[in-house]
Amino acid sequence: MDLRYRRKLFRLRDPYDIEASQDLFLQAVRENCAYHYAHCGEYRAILEHFHFSPETLRCETDLARLPALPTAFFKGREIYSMPRGRQLIRATSSGTKGQMSRIGFDAGGLLCGLEMVVRIAQRHSLFSVRPAHYILLGYKPHRGNQTAVTKTAFGATLFTPALSRTYALRYGPQGYEPDLDGVVAAVRRHADSAFPLRFMGFPSYTYFMLQKMEEQGMRLRLHRGSKIMLGGGWKQFYRQQVDKRTLYALAEKVLGVGQENIVEFFGAVEHPILYCACPNQHFHVPVYSRVIIRDVRTLAPLPHGNPGLVNLITPMVGATPVVSVLTDDLGVLHDGASCGCGIESPYLELLGRVGLKEIKTCAAGAAELLTGVNG
Repeated sequence: MDLRYRRKLFRLRDPYDIEASQDLFLQAVRENCAYHYAHCGEYRAILEHFHFSPETLRCETDLARLPALPTAFFKGREIYSMPRGRQLIRATSSGTKGQMSRIGFDAGGLLCGLEMVVRIAQRHSLFSVRPAHYILLGYKPHRGNQTAVTKTAFGATLFTPALSRTYALRYGPQGYEPDLDGVVAAVRRHADSAFPLRFMGFPSYTYFMLQKMEEQGMRLRLHRGSKIMLGGGWKQFYRQQVDKRTLYALAEKVLGVGQENIVEFFGAVEHPILYCACPNQHFHVPVYSRVIIRDVRTLAPLPHGNPGLVNLITPMVGATPVVSVLTDDLGVLHDGASCGCGIESPYLELLGRVGLKEIKTCAAGAAELLTGVNG
């Protein structure tokens, strides 16, 4: 498999120079779409049903015509563009509602992902040669856990040399169980260390940890260089969700870590692109992806500033046809210049989630189509 335009795209020096990447991004998406069309009968059937072929991708506006498969579709069916033996790894979504997406990744795609992470982490000053203790407010890796969020959290501990890793969710006889007491004890133990602490994980467990520390009257001033990195959303704890201002204020009160050292990530196993919040807490779109906001009722593309469903596009993955996915996230795309952080690519504001059961998508009936193909 030689997806040469993909390789060139992920080697661009500036991860946010959208204008300079336009032609290359379109070529990479057309190339990726053509590969899946040729190697995945199920995906080809879906494109043909919507009278779409990769050759029709001739300009940037054509990206909106590319059929977007809803993330819910991948939770009910596995489709791949290469044999499992050629997939270097497979990762799953968190499956908090009982169903998981299973996405295969090819070696070339993973290499592109590594280059992406390096460039974005450099841009946001996440790398350091100084060792740090890590508090992971998520799952401890286990052979039965293939979730992307677990792999991503562990990967974040490679931004600096890791002196230790303490996990909030540990695997036991009854499955994963939270150990916030152990996490708080580790924070207390490492607070007097000569090295910084880095927190990585779910905002929900981060908030629960901070609440517990506040209840115990803890007031720490962690070593310079300490950071809090958040990702994965609130999931099943949506009823306890607090706004960013409340969470960040509690982090500064308890740990002495200010907003300038809190970084939030956004991504999905069906769209493994790293969106890293800027100093103004905005998710700017990197050159490796494009975001289209679609009307909830008609799925028509909306101009900047209008809320709708978030459609994510990337040519990164060759093993699974996730070139264009329609999420159940509601969002707004804003002009990058309005942020003021210096990054001029558009930024995505996430508003919440909506149930796809109520929405007729362009891929509605995809499962029935595939049944007909395979039957």
